[in-house]
Amino acid sequence: MTRVEGEAPLARDEVAEERDTTVGAGRAFAWMLVATGAVGLLAAWVITLDKFRLLEDPNFTPGCSLNPVVSCGNIMKSEQASVFGFPNPMLGLVTYGMVIAIGAALLSGARLRRWYWLGLNAGTLFGVGFCTWLMHQSLYTINSLCLWCCSAWVATIVMFWYVTSHTVRKRLLPAPVAVRGFFGEFTWVLPVLHIGIIGMLILTRWWDFWTS
Repeated sequence: MTRVEGEAPLARDEVAEERDTTVGAGRAFAWMLVATGAVGLLAAWVITLDKFRLLEDPNFTPGCSLNPVVSCGNIMKSEQASVFGFPNPMLGLVTYGMVIAIGAALLSGARLRRWYWLGLNAGTLFGVGFCTWLMHQSLYTINSLCLWCCSAWVATIVMFWYVTSHTVRKRLLPAPVAVRGFFGEFTWVLPVLHIGIIGMLILTRWWDFWTS
């Protein structure tokens, strides 16, 4: 892997790390994958069960349907809830379970090849992109929110930014020195900012409802 122009010479252990074909992760990062994967899996599991109940009984009201805005039932009945031809949470059951497995493997000391890390990064990028589309549909087309969906969104956002930070800091993704330094010190800023923007969009979308 080539060095960025103007960067200080690499230390011996850094050179060895760059030449290594596998990369591990710290326990904090591994636990982050387990925790965010567990939150997403729990949300997908609850929504899937409620979807089955709704199919059995069209008059079933999910427990998270609290008011006209926070209404999981409206989300489940929408076309966007089965965009791939099957209920969206079934996809989450698979993908979040895989994330938990990867986190558990890293906790046990596993070291993964570059293509595996990039595949995980691409998967989380797809996840955050899909969540962004679902957010837009919820806010401006379906006009309802699902608390379990929001939990999955937050978990996916945190997962994406920390996986991206890891791949950048470990030089698995090419990036300028300043970017690597930022991710090394301020990774937490990006998910907080991302989630904060979504929170502001939700607040402003239903401002009259929240303040009435």
